[in-house]
Amino acid sequence: MLSPPRRWIRDQSPSSVASCVRRGLCSRRHSLWILIILLVVCIAIQTFVARQARNDKQTGLPHLRFTVNKQHLFPTVQNVWEGIQSALASKTDMKSPQTDRTADIRQQNEGYRKQLDYILSKHVDNLAADSQTEARRVSAAKLLLPKHAASLGLPVPLALNNTRDIFTPDTHNPSSFLKAHIDSVSTKATCHPKSHIVFLKTHKTASSTILNILYRYGESRNLTFALPLNKHSQLFYPFLFASNFVEGVSSRSVREFHIMCNHMRFRKYEVAKVMPRETFYFSILRNPVAMMESIFIYYRSIPAFHKTHSLDNFLNNSWKSYNSSVTNNHYAHNILAFDFGFDNNVAPGAEDLEERTSAAIAAIERDFHLILISEYFDESMILLKHALCWSLEDIVSFKLNSRSEKTRHQLLPETAEKIKRWNALDWRIYLHFNASFWHKVDSLVGQEQMKREVSQLRELQTEMANSCLKDGGAVDPSQIKDVGLKPFQYGAAVIQGYNLNPDLDRQTKIKCQRLITPELQYTDRLYTQQFPELAAKHRQETKAVPPRRQRSDRTGRAIPGRAGAREAHYRQTIRRKFSNIKNQKAPSALLTHPDANNNTSMP
Repeated sequence: MLSPPRRWIRDQSPSSVASCVRRGLCSRRHSLWILIILLVVCIAIQTFVARQARNDKQTGLPHLRFTVNKQHLFPTVQNVWEGIQSALASKTDMKSPQTDRTADIRQQNEGYRKQLDYILSKHVDNLAADSQTEARRVSAAKLLLPKHAASLGLPVPLALNNTRDIFTPDTHNPSSFLKAHIDSVSTKATCHPKSHIVFLKTHKTASSTILNILYRYGESRNLTFALPLNKHSQLFYPFLFASNFVEGVSSRSVREFHIMCNHMRFRKYEVAKVMPRETFYFSILRNPVAMMESIFIYYRSIPAFHKTHSLDNFLNNSWKSYNSSVTNNHYAHNILAFDFGFDNNVAPGAEDLEERTSAAIAAIERDFHLILISEYFDESMILLKHALCWSLEDIVSFKLNSRSEKTRHQLLPETAEKIKRWNALDWRIYLHFNASFWHKVDSLVGQEQMKREVSQLRELQTEMANSCLKDGGAVDPSQIKDVGLKPFQYGAAVIQGYNLNPDLDRQTKIKCQRLITPELQYTDRLYTQQFPELAAKHRQETKAVPPRRQRSDRTGRAIPGRAGAREAHYRQTIRRKFSNIKNQKAPSALLTHPDANNNTSMP
């Protein structure tokens, strides 16, 4: 008798049996293939994670950990998908299990420290380019060292455990990541030094010292300067700037200009014709009260001041002695606004004063990346250092074109208030950018770091002074031994200079000499280096003109007779090149510089 199964098969029709067998076999085969595929996927994921962990170990990055539960060796499709998501999230967040973090931190801190500078230098520039996607990708590869965590007020263990949260940039302002967290790292690791620079050199604001810094930086790196035409020291101030004022523009003998820093009356769209698009623009302001006292002493010969006995006397009768249409009187009224290219002739009680002030401030903020403050010169240099990505050695300086204390006068509070009313436009501009300066300090450097770096800068300058200077500081012009290092003397001011130590080696002497070279001599030397053929031509033209009788300044020192030849050449150039300027609307643009006859540049 047959067994039941066989009897069941025998009782069924051949076609039914075959159909059942096929269904059974196919169903089992389908399940088997699914299990095989899932197994392969799991093995591939484990292999990928293991390989990534080995790579991370070699590069000093934290290990990626992917733990596969035994009960999920043959998981469902949903479980496998959840595992893949978990693995990807683990890779993105760069997180490891909490139980392994403490051991990893101790073992890998040294590796992090070696790799951080490389990682930052490779990725941080892309992050600053306001790309949110790039920021998220880069943030996963950065680690905050304990010493940087402490500077941010974070507990040291959190420096590594909360990497993702710390380095997540602000979606509304991606560059805030740099401002908040990267400034504590070395300059070279975070950004590249800027070499395309425009400095609007304002009057009596310590701008000659900044000019020397820019000259030294550019000369040591063989950069090209946008120097004034025909070997002048100014870009034909007080004319509104035009691109053809720059030597090499019209002749196209210079393909690229790096630095523009001589006196000009600013006009952005003309400057942009000369300088590249990525150029960094900055300038410096000074309290109009102190600046007015300095201007009154320095420019005492201008018509507005000539007949007044004191600054108070001028301020009490300003509208009687001041005539805006008279040559050179712009020095006496809102000179900062004038240098920035605005109309400086606005009465203190004018109805449109606030409107004009707001327009001027908005234009300056639009055209300039940074405005420095003369009263906080060392802090300004640190801020400039961070903005340009320069080193501390690049911004070290000695005061140039500085007056002797003998010619400084203490102002009464009543006089200060008069100056604020007379220069109401300048005063409002200064107040605004004095406040914004400290916002820049807080956002780019920080108060504590600013104090440290200012202290370091002053120590370095003291060391340089002890090394370079014979007398350890500035001396009156009568005591300067090297005639080539004497600053130009003008007005009633006594402009001090320096003497070098006699026992300097050649290399140190060159470095120290650059630090104390006055503006006129340095500009002349750079022009000769940059345009040797034109410089030789100008020398020949100057010699061909009979020199006038030498005259003496108020200190009794003779001014070279060659100044007469320069005066004639300057006036001839003005008449030939700018005769059409008389048709311009602004009458202040037709002024002539008081020192045109000496080809000087007044700081």
